[in-house]
Amino acid sequence: MPSTTSDRFLRPAALIAAALLAASVAACGSSDDPTTAAPSASATASASVGTPAGVLGIRDPWVKAADKGMTAAFGTLVNDGDTDVTVTGARTDVSPMELHEMTMKDGKMVMQAKPGGIVIKARSRTTLQPGGDHLMLMDLKQPVKAGDELSFTLTFADGRTQTFTAVAKPFTGAQESYAPGHGEPMPGMSTTPAA
Repeated sequence: MPSTTSDRFLRPAALIAAALLAASVAACGSSDDPTTAAPSASATASASVGTPAGVLGIRDPWVKAADKGMTAAFGTLVNDGDTDVTVTGARTDVSPMELHEMTMKDGKMVMQAKPGGIVIKARSRTTLQPGGDHLMLMDLKQPVKAGDELSFTLTFADGRTQTFTAVAKPFTGAQESYAPGHGEPMPGMSTTPAA
């Protein structure tokens, strides 16, 4: 069969592709030089052990927008693991932070530091919300405007840490005041921010 002009160009290209494929397959074989070997699956897995990502799932994180003083961060902490996880601290660049709860004291709802941290039981979730447990931002260094994204780092009882980002939202639903001893939500008011 006579060869056409296109056959003359395709044959060398096919031969080059076959040679490159053969060289690639040969390179995948064993090598005595550890610097050229690709990492094995077990090496990759062991490198990720102890990384902070994945300690908890953090769903719908948000921060109440505020011009000064105090505010709080909220969201749902999800523990898909088989053991309880305890959050013992939190930090952000815009202020010092504390873990807070709302509790009854002398017949009044008051806000206070949460003793022992925030525990998320195995295979469960804990919701941080106005009128409940929350991450308190104290003495803001700068205003937190609606739409701002803030980075937070949680510290756990076992020393691990996990960073997440939350967006600031305007929120007036519970009419809470984040001053010490205040924060009682108004009955029947929403505890979720505007979208």
